[in-house]
Amino acid sequence: MTLTVAEIAARIDAEVIGDGSTPISGLGSLGQAQSGQISHLSSASYRDQLPATGASAVILAAADAELCPSTALVVDNPYLAFARASRLFARHPRLPAGCHESVVIGDDCHIDTDAALGANVVIGDGTSVAAGARIHANTVVGERCVIDEDAVLFSNVSIYDDVKIGARSVVHSGSVIGAAGFGFTPGPDGRLEEIAQIGGVKIGTDVSIGACSTVDCGAIDDTVVEDGVKIDNQVQIGHNCRIGAHTLICGCVGIAGSTTIGRHCVFAGGAGAGGDKPVDICDGVIVTARTVISQSVDKPGVYSGTIIFHEHGKWRRNALRFAGLDELFRRVKQLENRS
Repeated sequence: MTLTVAEIAARIDAEVIGDGSTPISGLGSLGQAQSGQISHLSSASYRDQLPATGASAVILAAADAELCPSTALVVDNPYLAFARASRLFARHPRLPAGCHESVVIGDDCHIDTDAALGANVVIGDGTSVAAGARIHANTVVGERCVIDEDAVLFSNVSIYDDVKIGARSVVHSGSVIGAAGFGFTPGPDGRLEEIAQIGGVKIGTDVSIGACSTVDCGAIDDTVVEDGVKIDNQVQIGHNCRIGAHTLICGCVGIAGSTTIGRHCVFAGGAGAGGDKPVDICDGVIVTARTVISQSVDKPGVYSGTIIFHEHGKWRRNALRFAGLDELFRRVKQLENRS
């Protein structure tokens, strides 16, 4: 696809300084972009690359326009504008409407004629697939599921029974939605007995679920992922969780069952939530990398609970001393009481 700078500017609401007729056929980083590509300056850390950029056009703030050697697209928020411009050049796997000859469809299904089902897709009984939905090769959708308009399931996704995928949501390859939650209880002989997981999963609209992530079904009620949530690769969301709208969950996060996370939260890479009781996290909470939230949080803000890394030998010595902190605290309190 080739667009002129003026056409891109109209899509991202930018002011053009320079030649609006310049053709753009792709994206490039500020330091590596070539003629015919558009780039962006969103951080002062990269400002020194701007005067020498080879990009034919650069999305930037007004304060940086005079440094731009090519056509400038001036906006208030360059990174957001670049995100919108990037979608103009995105290349999606082609999947024509209709069903591949190898598709298996169960009884009492409704498959819209404008939906697209790739090779070896399996659709369970009583499932509906709406117009514009695209289900890529080797994906299995269980019984009584709903795949809404323009949703995309990439190859090798497994959707269990009683799952709803909202409009325009995307599930990337290898993900499993609706598998049984981790519920067991010991019997009198010590053997673990399974607790049946009979709930479903509801995924809202405009949700993105990364590759090889899992969302377990509810034990009784549904697990819910609200509108606009973005989930990275290799994330685990346990049964009966509720993830609030427009929350961001980065790679390798683990959310224990029955956790509730508010709206507009961020869980950075490797973070987690879970404790002796169900954890309830309010709106607007940011959890930094590798932090585990073990109790409910009722105040928005940034939360950290990691130990800063050191050279290994020093870290081990400090870690061993943690066991003595309680005794040290008691001794200090005794000294304070004597004084």
